[in-house]
Amino acid sequence: MRKISLLITLGVCALAASASAAKTENFNFKPQFVFKDRDGKTVSAPVVDEYQKKKVVYPSAKIDPRLDPKLMRAATIADERAHAHSKSRCWHYVKEALLASGVIDARPKTALAKQAGDELVRDYGFKKLSIRDPFAAPLGSVLVYNNRGAAGHVEIRTKNGFVSDFRSKTPSRRPLIGVYAKR
Repeated sequence: MRKISLLITLGVCALAASASAAKTENFNFKPQFVFKDRDGKTVSAPVVDEYQKKKVVYPSAKIDPRLDPKLMRAATIADERAHAHSKSRCWHYVKEALLASGVIDARPKTALAKQAGDELVRDYGFKKLSIRDPFAAPLGSVLVYNNRGAAGHVEIRTKNGFVSDFRSKTPSRRPLIGVYAKR
């Protein structure tokens, strides 16, 4: 413990000495954090003193003209009704948006979100698209996710993100079962 505190003290002293020397010589000094790695070697790393200026930008959804335009209306309805945080009712909210937009004519009967894709294909004329990246999903498509031992998750792709019972800029972290849409 004494070695670590001594090393930190020496690092701080070296840092202060370097800072004062840099001020007098007009150098652009970047402070360094000095520590010992797991091999016992003394290493230094630059101190981060500001946030990254580049903003992370997620791609917007593309409009696929071959898809039913009612899917875009479903995305809008779902977005209007969504909350800021999950209510654990994703499949319920997506069902309501699909029904309200007229994409489907009867309420789906499955209880679990991970079963949504199979029912949409079997009973409502949806097709499973050959898309594996949620960001590449077209506007209005329904994304279904698996979750071992749980209900799964379902969401609709909006222009700037994903929506179910809540809005999100990023897709679910669960394994994607498939992307479904109606032509």
